[in-house]
Amino acid sequence: MEERYLRYNHLNEYLKNKFGERTLKICVDGGFTCPNRDGTCGTGGCIFCGEKGSGEHLTRLPIDKQVENALNSYKSERANKFIVYFQNFTNTYADLDVLKKKYDSAFIDDRIVGIQIATRPDCITDEIAELISSYSSKYYVCVELGLQTSNDETAKLINRGYLSSKFIEAVKILRKYNIDIVCHIMIGLPNEKFDDLKATISFINILDIQGIKIHSTYIIKGTKLCELYNNGLYEPITLEDYLEKLVYVITHINPNIIVHRISGDAPKELLVAPEWNLHKKWVLNGLDKILKERNLTQGCFYK
Repeated sequence: MEERYLRYNHLNEYLKNKFGERTLKICVDGGFTCPNRDGTCGTGGCIFCGEKGSGEHLTRLPIDKQVENALNSYKSERANKFIVYFQNFTNTYADLDVLKKKYDSAFIDDRIVGIQIATRPDCITDEIAELISSYSSKYYVCVELGLQTSNDETAKLINRGYLSSKFIEAVKILRKYNIDIVCHIMIGLPNEKFDDLKATISFINILDIQGIKIHSTYIIKGTKLCELYNNGLYEPITLEDYLEKLVYVITHINPNIIVHRISGDAPKELLVAPEWNLHKKWVLNGLDKILKERNLTQGCFYK
């Protein structure tokens, strides 16, 4: 077993244990928008979010076709089981009948064993949670909630569009239906200090969270964050600083939480800075090296 699997709860190992073999994700674009773009709670989206959302590489083919294409690709040679991941924009932002139709269209093959839905806390209701939960009798279900930070001042600065109290409400609703939650945080946001990150981790630790995605803050073309960077108003986090903060997160989060990822992947053609973001292995290997040298493990400082 790889060193990182021993020092923190890596997603690959979790899925292998859960499904008995290697299980991969199929990223799909459900054709959703975002209430922070259509004027419902704001316009322009979060300052780090591009026009195409988080799935910059995705297309707007029908969902079933996207899944079919993935199953007919090299992925089918790497695994026999797959989780369909609704990645782009806000994937619970529609009427219930529309959501059901979209989710249903993902289950086209017996190799599909689960569904993961990325969304915003302000787009979670009891009715939506009940719909998602209805798949759990046959499939693994999971909802990814964007938090980024627990600091509401930073949230306002990045144009998040909701208070952290809304995140707490969404967690309570989803857990009422026994739906796993993956919390998405970002390190290196504008004006964030180390104490803000510590507060965010403390915030997560008091909630019933099953997974975490840790992203570095990177700058892509055409975003508000890019404007700040170009005007000298934002300095991206260095690799060294990111690794130290990443170590803090890993060693202070609940030891039962599953780590889904430890860095964001910017589209190469859109990345402005920092350059190190293109080298994922620098982050993976850098974290492993520090944890091993200092003999640290996930949650070793958890309280």
